Amino acid sequence: MSFLGRSGSSSSNGVNQERMDMAIQELDMITDVFNRLVSSCHSKCVSPRYAEGDLNKGESVCIDRCVAKFFEVNKKVGEKLQNMGAGAAGGS
Repeated sequence: MSFLGRSGSSSSNGVNQERMDMAIQELDMITDVFNRLVSSCHSKCVSPRYAEGDLNKGESVCIDRCVAKFFEVNKKVGEKLQNMGAGAAGGS
């Protein structure tokens, strides 16, 4: 029995390896974006000298704004890359 709960080894019953590879690649990319977001916003918003166990109000507001800006920029870059890709595909 496979890890997805399917039995048999034929390709009609098995896992599509190409889709599995694409899913793993997408998960890796999402993990990378998350790690960059955490690293960037943490270094900008949280003092290296931890005085309290929880974030103070200023740190929380900074992190909220940082995350919002990070995703807005990420969205704009993605849209720009899609437009460039569509232009290149249409021009060929």
